[in-house]
Amino acid sequence: MPIPTLWTLLGFSVVAIALYVFFGEYLRNWFRFRGVRLIVCPENYQPAAVKVDAKRAARWAALSGDPDLHLNVCSRWPEKEGCDQACLSQIEDSPEKCALQSIVDTWFAGKRCYFCRHFIYEAGAVVTPHGGVMDWTTILPEQVPNVFAVSDPVCRRCFIVESFRREHPEMVIERVHPAEHARTIPPTPNSVF
Repeated sequence: MPIPTLWTLLGFSVVAIALYVFFGEYLRNWFRFRGVRLIVCPENYQPAAVKVDAKRAARWAALSGDPDLHLNVCSRWPEKEGCDQACLSQIEDSPEKCALQSIVDTWFAGKRCYFCRHFIYEAGAVVTPHGGVMDWTTILPEQVPNVFAVSDPVCRRCFIVESFRREHPEMVIERVHPAEHARTIPPTPNSVF
């Protein structure tokens, strides 16, 4: 093999390795910082939902080794848009722990469904103190801790059944068995006993 070809091959190899390392680090940090985060706002000590500029953080982490975090979105904006973003220290300390999906999965893990009493293996819905059943994704992210504090978990299957009961009561015939679980939602007005 001629020498110029060897140097060309070596140059391409070095460039390929550098790109592999850069893009590997970029993607690792992008996945780490993307998505909605729940933090405690340092100004009012209330939950707030934020999104980090994941592309910028990943780019800086791939180049320098340290992510440069800045907020893209905050639930307290636009009225508090000029804040000093002191909440970023919470994300820097534990990016996985403050991710909304992680908080939701942790809350549902190992709990039993309010209706069927089966263990819940995936995030489903909640039954509120008022008796309403709502999918957790319909809750505003900054309200998730407050709603979870006063609600009970519902599995995905029971959520579908209860939603159908509420949306189409004319299509449901309910037969209440004496030994039935006492925590069911009261029958709809057109129930057959």
